[in-house]
Amino acid sequence: MLFFDPLYMMIIMVTLVLSGGASLMVKSQFGRGQKVWLSSGLTGAQVAQRVLQSADIRDVKIIQNPGVLSDHYNPLTRTLALSRDVYTGRNASAAGVAAHEAGHALQHARGYIPLGFRSAIVPAANLGSRLGPWIVIAGILMGAAQGEGLGRSLALFGVILFGASTLFTIVTLPVEFNASSRAKKQLHALGILRTPQESRAVSGVLTAAGLTYLAAAVSSLLMLLYWAARAGLLGGRSRD
Repeated sequence: MLFFDPLYMMIIMVTLVLSGGASLMVKSQFGRGQKVWLSSGLTGAQVAQRVLQSADIRDVKIIQNPGVLSDHYNPLTRTLALSRDVYTGRNASAAGVAAHEAGHALQHARGYIPLGFRSAIVPAANLGSRLGPWIVIAGILMGAAQGEGLGRSLALFGVILFGASTLFTIVTLPVEFNASSRAKKQLHALGILRTPQESRAVSGVLTAAGLTYLAAAVSSLLMLLYWAARAGLLGGRSRD
């Protein structure tokens, strides 16, 4: 049966290890950073506001968002949503995360191409992640691996559709790492980080967060290659 394929199960295990490890690292680094109080005494919301003002961005609204580590920037509504711990926190973790999300607003204001491209492919990525595998399976059942026309075409369409979600995770990497780079640069330029300990804590949080996106990209790429191979689109033949 398809979902009891040893290779499929191995990819699932790798995905769980990568995502779980990255998530634990983020929580660990965020917790450590929360113990490093900012000598500037600013809250995360104030840090984000300072970063936006330094770039002369005045049309982005900063709001408190429910949930833990639910921070994000919405380019459609021009809203920067910070979780409670970040919004009210006066520590290195809050400063790093707030500045990172403000970094996305800077990208938006400066027309950062990868951010615009990522936003444009969101609908296709969402559709691909949900329907792509099922379309591939339908193609396999219709004889894709044996080279039968309709089944092969359907499997190819499913792989391409799922590929949109993989492309999204890959494009996300430069977007996130660039936002972190902008965040650290602005935090130092504005004098918000005043000690080596504060700088190290912020770097730890942002690096750990970046690894979660890397784990997602690797996992999605592995799954894309699996579906392509399972449908016989990589030169091999699928096993029943």
